Amino acid sequence: MTSRHPTRMLGTACLALALAGCASYHAEPLPSGPDLARSPVLNISPGRLRIPGLRPHPFDAAQGLDVTDVVILAVVNNPQLKATRLQAGVAQAQLLQAGLLPNPQLSASFVHPTSGPPPLTNGHTFGLTQALESLVTRGAAKAGARAHEKQVNLEILWQEWQVAQQARRLFIQVRSQDRLAKILKTQVDLSSRAYRRDEQALRQGNLTLSAVSADLVSLTDADTRLRKLQRQRNQSRHRLDALLGLKPGVHPELRGSPDVHPFSRGQFRQALQALPRRRPDLLALQAGYHSQEQAVRKAILAQFPALSVGLSGGQDNSAVHSAGLSVTLSLPLFNHNQGKIAIQRATRAAMHQAYQARLDQAVNKAHELYQATRIMRRQLTQLEMRLPVLRQTTEAARKAFQQGNMSAGTYISLRSSLLAKRAEAVRLQASLQTSQAALETLLGMTLNPPASDAGENHS
Repeated sequence: MTSRHPTRMLGTACLALALAGCASYHAEPLPSGPDLARSPVLNISPGRLRIPGLRPHPFDAAQGLDVTDVVILAVVNNPQLKATRLQAGVAQAQLLQAGLLPNPQLSASFVHPTSGPPPLTNGHTFGLTQALESLVTRGAAKAGARAHEKQVNLEILWQEWQVAQQARRLFIQVRSQDRLAKILKTQVDLSSRAYRRDEQALRQGNLTLSAVSADLVSLTDADTRLRKLQRQRNQSRHRLDALLGLKPGVHPELRGSPDVHPFSRGQFRQALQALPRRRPDLLALQAGYHSQEQAVRKAILAQFPALSVGLSGGQDNSAVHSAGLSVTLSLPLFNHNQGKIAIQRATRAAMHQAYQARLDQAVNKAHELYQATRIMRRQLTQLEMRLPVLRQTTEAARKAFQQGNMSAGTYISLRSSLLAKRAEAVRLQASLQTSQAALETLLGMTLNPPASDAGENHS
């Protein structure tokens, strides 16, 4: 009885220690309905956000949402971002796992003799073994896990930037569509009045059918453009609601103009040079590459023979007690871990090229957007120079028409041309603002206007 007591005590202690560190299972059911807000609500301080260039900004949805309000709401409440942020917890758990050592192995046996010369004694043995190979690779594993955690956080940050950029694009789109709707509604009303007037003149025999048909075509075209814009506005509004985590149809009131500004040549060149140090996705790829470097190092360290040491003790059937030390060493005759080393090196080479490709793509796209903004800015400047002349001509035509010195068709044609140019200016300005906002995000710039270079020509 006395000989079995230490073994029983040791087994009980090990079992209690193992159970103390165990986690318990709790079910986590899926939601049964949508989790969308009925109104724009901000449940976090804007100062905690990592949106590039975001400064302290008062949030008051009752006064309408400006572009900064929309960006803040999108980054905080976007459902997809909420799911993406949980990936950081997975990376933290992987870092924890990388720092853990393997558990020692406890073995025990009991032997009861069934025959033989007396005295018959029960025999028992126990052993404790610890693998030491993980101590060799533990440093590389932890360094790799830390770099991977940094990579995940930077990828989340890049996703937040993308959502912020999408929010700005939808803000610009909705605001421009609201302006276009007023212009197109005016165009439809003008064409409708012209058609009704000419239709009456046709019944009185004062106008030909071809002239009335032309008015009908003009009215139909204007009405078609307005109807198409109404569908686009509905789509943009619902996309903005979804991006902000709002219930469909909330359609918050928007105010103000987008905060986008042109880059000078010097600013653009400086931003390109700083691109690898500013854009979160490039920084994430750098962190991922560093993590893979540690994976290569870990694979190389793992080529050394695996070593395990252990302690053993017990007694045999003759009541002879014994204690011993065991060492287990794998012989690297056929496997020097060369397969895993080759895999990790090939993965590193692929990641190296992927980073280069992403950087090249970013530079090319930045040049394309920069040139596009310069072209659109020149076109918008030229169009805005023509609009006052066309507006003055249309106003003179209106007076001449009221005095009976100009036909209704000529005046309506001039008025329609003015409305068409105004609509073109709104569309061009929206395209320019969208491209400038995209360029800021592409270059990793701030939401706030960059300082202008002295003497630099922005056109």
